[in-house]
Amino acid sequence: MPMITRRTLLAGTAATLAAVASGPARAAAAVSGVVELFTSQGCSSCPPADAALAEFAADPDVLALGYHIDYWDYLGWKDTLASADNTARQRAYARTLGSRSVYTPQAVVNGRDHLNGGYKTRIRGLIGEHEAAGNGLVVPVMVAMSAGRLSVGVGDGIKPAGADMLLTIVYYRDRSEVEIARGENAGRTMVYANAVMAQQTLGMWDGKAMQIDLPRDKIAQNKATGCAVLLQAAIDGAPGPIMGAAKLKGFDRS
Repeated sequence: MPMITRRTLLAGTAATLAAVASGPARAAAAVSGVVELFTSQGCSSCPPADAALAEFAADPDVLALGYHIDYWDYLGWKDTLASADNTARQRAYARTLGSRSVYTPQAVVNGRDHLNGGYKTRIRGLIGEHEAAGNGLVVPVMVAMSAGRLSVGVGDGIKPAGADMLLTIVYYRDRSEVEIARGENAGRTMVYANAVMAQQTLGMWDGKAMQIDLPRDKIAQNKATGCAVLLQAAIDGAPGPIMGAAKLKGFDRS
């Protein structure tokens, strides 16, 4: 009997989504890890981590997301990509990860570990450790695009006891060039990868396969060029371990 791997399951999910989508469809590739970077244009410590995130964003096996926060705006430069929602997500992570405070640049790996976002070798090591231990991205998740819609799918899996499992779509812009005129990074022109523009909870997963369809124009409405899907535990209302993820990019810019 041939071995059934996680990638085989993801390929099957992709084929299912492609079959149900009307017209030519494009499905996302599997990812082995999620790196979320909490960063700020006004933080002089962040550029090395921003560069590291860009490297992860170019890796087809990694979902890299840049969450620009707003609590450093008082330092003299208002981050043009920041949002209160991004800051709220980082503060919620602090509760589940046992962090006393929030900081930049902070990387969160698979919703399980956090560290300085510039430590790219250690970040990649954590992705491998999670996968080897069997507590990485173990549930197949996929997103496919057709002419008129986005189809999001989750496969069967084991739902953790005592936790809600939320399915969330994240809209991001793959490249943002910003000239910073004031603050700690004054005079620099920065290029940011996969800056998060908006987030939306799509529903809850109970361990059984599910599919949700969305209008494709949601991408343009959120000034994004791509989207990602996260299947993530919610612990007392705060984000916990990520059990599945997928990304889809290459949309027209708006």
